Amino acid sequence: MVESPGASPQPVLHVRGTVLTGPHEAVGDLWVVGGRITFTPPSGAREVLHTEGWVLPGMVDAHCHVGLDAHGAVDEATSEKQALADRDAGTLLIRDAGSPADTRWIDEREDLPRIIRAGRHIARTRRYIRNYAHEIEPGDLVAYVAREARRGDGWVKLVGDWIDREQGDLAACWPPGAVAAAIAEAHRLGARVTAHCFAEESLAPLVEAGIDCIEHATGLTDRTIPLFAERGVAIVPTLVNTATFPRLAAGGEQKFPRWADHMRRLHARRHETVRNAWDAGIAVYAGTDAGGGIAHGLIAEEVAELVRAGIPVPDALSAATWGARAWLGRPALTEGAEADFVVYPADPRQDVGVLADPRHVVLRGRMVA
Repeated sequence: MVESPGASPQPVLHVRGTVLTGPHEAVGDLWVVGGRITFTPPSGAREVLHTEGWVLPGMVDAHCHVGLDAHGAVDEATSEKQALADRDAGTLLIRDAGSPADTRWIDEREDLPRIIRAGRHIARTRRYIRNYAHEIEPGDLVAYVAREARRGDGWVKLVGDWIDREQGDLAACWPPGAVAAAIAEAHRLGARVTAHCFAEESLAPLVEAGIDCIEHATGLTDRTIPLFAERGVAIVPTLVNTATFPRLAAGGEQKFPRWADHMRRLHARRHETVRNAWDAGIAVYAGTDAGGGIAHGLIAEEVAELVRAGIPVPDALSAATWGARAWLGRPALTEGAEADFVVYPADPRQDVGVLADPRHVVLRGRMVA
């Protein structure tokens, strides 16, 4: 962190212990000097603060909605509480996968996580949660994707499927030609595209149209998994969200019994689906879907869910740290990088449960939690 003119020098922070620089790589101590990481002991007589433990890069929640609750956009005070809950749980980088609220003011706060935004959701008319999305028809899709590509931080979020009231079940929202043109426009503008998808049949047309990522991806099957792997399409399974499918199904069963049964079947195989995707070489990243009906600050539980799905612990950790940061173009624990990291009292490679109890959270070189 650059010191302001006349400010007292920021103390050097020395972390004794094990610095996990990759899924299978570790080094010894690190120091924080001027808000940046170094692995070389600094010289001089500056004040030094000492702590010890196992160090991970600041956690990444790759599907999180700051500025949103179950009813739509929230005020700045509520957004701040959401961001603080994520920060105190160790999440220091958020990919905000759609929000109707303007959260740019958070970028000016030194004590809040960094956010990579996807702009506002883009959905089909009356085919998504009220007050969340731009609700449009296919003829307007390219224009709205271009708008959100310019407003976001390199991502655009589509709603790929939702309940079709006439069918009484999940159904794709966009015709293939419209979505292909929209994705091409986003790519032309330098943005990647992701989509909310629960169902099986919505996936292949989106991948064939050139999409970069799928959120939830509960509908992956033996037919579509090879297509994802071949095209390099990532998934963010949001397992703490999909765990709620039985409750959602119970709430909508009277009106949409086919949909309710479908949601229960997707839930029953959710762990198997994620493990099969990982076994096929599909990139899997950790995201909680916080901000709708899911509480903030659950990144540790999401990593634990990936492990329950059968992903080895080092790879599950990477899905929320080293790998996720590389995917989003952000540094991890490297010489000269901004000091965003979390210190734990025990080795998370031995027990991911320790992620739920950080010893220290260091953001921009300062202990904040």
